[in-house]
Amino acid sequence: MIISKILRKGNVMEETSWYMSILANPFFRGLAIGLIICLFFWVRSLVRVRELTRNVTKLREHLHTKLEIDSAENERRKKEIERLKEERDNLRNMVQALNQKPEREELRQAQVYQKAIDIMFEKAPGFAPAWQITLKEAEEQMQQAERGFIPFLKRMTGTPGKAHEDFESERKKALEMKSSDS
Repeated sequence: MIISKILRKGNVMEETSWYMSILANPFFRGLAIGLIICLFFWVRSLVRVRELTRNVTKLREHLHTKLEIDSAENERRKKEIERLKEERDNLRNMVQALNQKPEREELRQAQVYQKAIDIMFEKAPGFAPAWQITLKEAEEQMQQAERGFIPFLKRMTGTPGKAHEDFESERKKALEMKSSDS
């Protein structure tokens, strides 16, 4: 038994010495150190790859969320633009309908005449006195038409009568007199 123990120790010694001889060799020592360093960098790179993979996954999620938000905002804007276009078209149609009503057309025509008169006052110095005379005559004739014999005739006959011709001849005479005075 003791001998078997010694033999076992000797075997162990021989095995240990074999390991020791390998570790004592400078080539194998350098190879072991290189493998340990390589193993260290390989483990470090695995950790870094895992971290980068997590970052890429997180960035993809953020990008996906941003694209969903942008898509929803673009859809909202498209609907808003469509709604505004419809509203604009409806308003344009309403304006056209209102402009086609007789009283609106007359009001617009009166505004056009007023603008033309303002322009003539600025451009033509002799226009203002002739216009004032003509305007006064027109007002007098309208007052006569409203309270006198002319409305009665118009109601009875249904025709404008001779009043319009009289008005034109009076206006021409006033203009001729005004131009001869100048």
